[in-house]
Amino acid sequence: MRHAATDRRRGLLATLLAALAATAPVAVPQAAGALTLRHRWVYLSTNLLVETNVARALAVMARAARAGYTGIALADSKFMRWDTLPDRYAKHVARVRAAAARLKLDVIPCVMPIGYSSALLSRDPNLAEGLPVKDAPFVVRKGRLVPVDDSLKPANGSFEVYHTHRPAGWNWADKPGRITFIDTRVARHGRASLRMQNITRESRLHGNARVMQTLKVTPYRYWHLSVWVKTRDFSAAENAKVLVLAGNRTLTHHRPYIMRTQDWKQIHVTFNSLEHKEVRLYLGVWSGKGGTIWWDDLRVEPGGLVNLVRRSGAPLTVTSEDGKTTYVEGRDFTGARDPKLGNIGYKGHFNVWHDRPDVTVPEGSRLAEGQRVRISYYHVPIVGRSQVMCCMNEPGVYKALDWQIAQVHKHLAPPGYFMQHDEIRVHGWDASCRARGLAPGQVLADNVRRCAQIIRKHAPGKDVYVWSDMFDPHHNAPSSGTYYLVRGDGPWHGSWKGLDKNITIVNWNSRPSRRLPSMRHFEALGCKQILAGYYDGTPAAIKAWLSDAAQVKGVVGVMYTTWRHRYDDLEEFAARLRD
Repeated sequence: MRHAATDRRRGLLATLLAALAATAPVAVPQAAGALTLRHRWVYLSTNLLVETNVARALAVMARAARAGYTGIALADSKFMRWDTLPDRYAKHVARVRAAAARLKLDVIPCVMPIGYSSALLSRDPNLAEGLPVKDAPFVVRKGRLVPVDDSLKPANGSFEVYHTHRPAGWNWADKPGRITFIDTRVARHGRASLRMQNITRESRLHGNARVMQTLKVTPYRYWHLSVWVKTRDFSAAENAKVLVLAGNRTLTHHRPYIMRTQDWKQIHVTFNSLEHKEVRLYLGVWSGKGGTIWWDDLRVEPGGLVNLVRRSGAPLTVTSEDGKTTYVEGRDFTGARDPKLGNIGYKGHFNVWHDRPDVTVPEGSRLAEGQRVRISYYHVPIVGRSQVMCCMNEPGVYKALDWQIAQVHKHLAPPGYFMQHDEIRVHGWDASCRARGLAPGQVLADNVRRCAQIIRKHAPGKDVYVWSDMFDPHHNAPSSGTYYLVRGDGPWHGSWKGLDKNITIVNWNSRPSRRLPSMRHFEALGCKQILAGYYDGTPAAIKAWLSDAAQVKGVVGVMYTTWRHRYDDLEEFAARLRD
């Protein structure tokens, strides 16, 4: 009863805030230069299942209306989970919708999470994009199939062997005795560790503190690296990482949690060697600053079937070592699924490492104790903290997107839909991708076309918006170069061919040297544009971008875009649009 009373008080407060805002005078910004900014939005990312978040959202909306904004781009991962949520979620959404109507604000829902796909994958984690593992060695041990690959052996992972401050087995270390040190007083394992300090003083330009060794690898193998880390007042802990490079491609993109000051903690990273036979393994920090970090007890083991993807477009095969016999699932082995795939704490949450699935050998199997086999399969890579990408070639993805738009249309009936195609960092490796024979840019062009069709089927005549970056040759779709774990050179080039002139681009390419060519690219396609400004920066920066935009036809709006839920500058940013 105590919690219910608190919820009622919060609800009354939020309603009062919205009502007061509805009667407040609205300051309408004038045109900026030659531009008429019809759309003046605020990006609002939240979880409307939580009562306090509803109150916060209503308060932001009230401020936005008073400052002269015309709409809210509303992002909530729950838009992919309507059927699994308690009734109060729909009621909370209805409150936001009603408040927006009173405040004369458009609510533009953010839908179709292509790129940051965890919400979509909460419906089926096996729709994730997978990287291939080919002929990984396993052995039958005590009735289970376990990985036995020992082809990758880093040297001196505990830094026990060294000469002065130079660790043996590592190709080089940054400024031994000045930045990198062998520490025989502090160690997690054995009698020594690697310490890094004095970074600001000794590496003023780049802040680099690293050790590196080159390793031979077998192509298309999956590896788990772990290392223990300790810090003390280490002010760039977010930049410390385990990094694996091959040629001009980075194979590791997971960012482990390392705190400014922490005792020994084991961190985990995985990587797939893809087509490479040699990699460069780094421990260290880029753009480092003050404080101290220690590294110890680096270990490498095969990734096994952690984050295993199972679907027809990502097949798993088990064969004899000579490849002449293919073993049958259900008869020769069982359990080749990862129950923790996209299910760490809640559905849709992926992590980089957890216990391996148990693959058992049942009675009557043709597999014998001690027998070695080869397994080929696909696993999910983790980018950043927990980003996972869906496979755009899987029919199930489009069924989920169609379902989402139907639900959003039912509950919000918005004037437009904002497609979340953004930073698509894994694509093109699994069997369903290879079977189509299309370059990633062609697949994305087809995808955005189909996504727009789904929206127009459920909501004909409504506006459609999309982020700019994946369709911009001056951003993430250049004609050459690698892009994260996307297959090919210049993989997303030509993706914009899937856009039609009735899709409005929300452009976040604000870099001074590139923003005008970017805007002109979309102008040539006949697309209108909204500039995604602020980005948790300086409100005044939008003025220079608007000055450039005055040279381009079709710039119709600006969005106050915050990723850190920072609304302190909401009014000042709006004022800059009136200056």
